[in-house]
Amino acid sequence: MSLTTSITSTGDARRVSVAGEVDVSNASELREVIDAVIIDGVSSVSVDVADVSYIDSTGIGVLVGAAHRAADAGVAFAVTNPQRNVSRILSMLGMDDELNVSTEE
Repeated sequence: MSLTTSITSTGDARRVSVAGEVDVSNASELREVIDAVIIDGVSSVSVDVADVSYIDSTGIGVLVGAAHRAADAGVAFAVTNPQRNVSRILSMLGMDDELNVSTEE
């Protein structure tokens, strides 16, 4: 399955919505999109993974790396709305706090 992304702006905050499966074949594409948003002078970036049905270790690495780059740039970073299976993986790896995982209502 391919990966699609879209960016929504609200003031100086950005939401990167991701759909599909994030794996070694397309993780670099996700990295490029998130990095472009981080360096755009925003105050916060949320990565909405509500439509991500699968993420492998490469994809998780992209999110962790993005969280670190955002912190270095003084940008708030969060991963939002993970499906149950993605949330379980992030939780098992202890990434909840580092990625500021949350479910928006």
